[in-house]
Amino acid sequence: MAHVHDPQKDRLNLYIKFLKERTFFEPSSPVLHYNLGLAYSQKGLVDEAISEFKQALECDPNLAQAHVNLGGLWFRKGNLEECIEANLRALALDPTLPMAYSNIGFAYLHMGDVEKSIQHSEKAVELAPDHLPALNSLAVAYLQAERVDESIACSHKILAIQQDFAPAHVNLAQAYAMKGEVEKADEHRQKADALGYAMPPDDSPPGE
Repeated sequence: MAHVHDPQKDRLNLYIKFLKERTFFEPSSPVLHYNLGLAYSQKGLVDEAISEFKQALECDPNLAQAHVNLGGLWFRKGNLEECIEANLRALALDPTLPMAYSNIGFAYLHMGDVEKSIQHSEKAVELAPDHLPALNSLAVAYLQAERVDESIACSHKILAIQQDFAPAHVNLAQAYAMKGEVEKADEHRQKADALGYAMPPDDSPPGE
């Protein structure tokens, strides 16, 4: 079978090669290390991306966005504590970063600390009302806290922004089932199924 070139992949590989050459000659450039971290992250090379973001921060510890990206990578590796710590360092530098609050809220949700998840996800939404990851974390956390109506309001806000966001339908199916509104629960279950986000017929934990 003939090899099919992916122009986007080829461009990314060339960009990485260019940045690696530049960092060889400018090893103290935080911007070059940061951009290389982004490129590695885009390529799925998590360990390499972590290394570059760390080097960027060695060159400039005040690079808040590098802490945020590093936190996201720690989450991908399953290190939730490191994820939270990195994003807290970002917020110490710039308390107006919605992604940092969102990442922390998501990490706490996975750790089972619903109240802290709600606290940080609400702050993310306060700063960026259309931030879908934070809204979805909030919808799930509200459900787990049995704040069902608030969860429903969150999920409907998500669907007003993006109609095909399947996890919102999953959360709504769960929320309406909890309220005993079977028809509405079935309606959203079917919509989730149609979007390829199949749900079992019984009451299951909400989608994250």
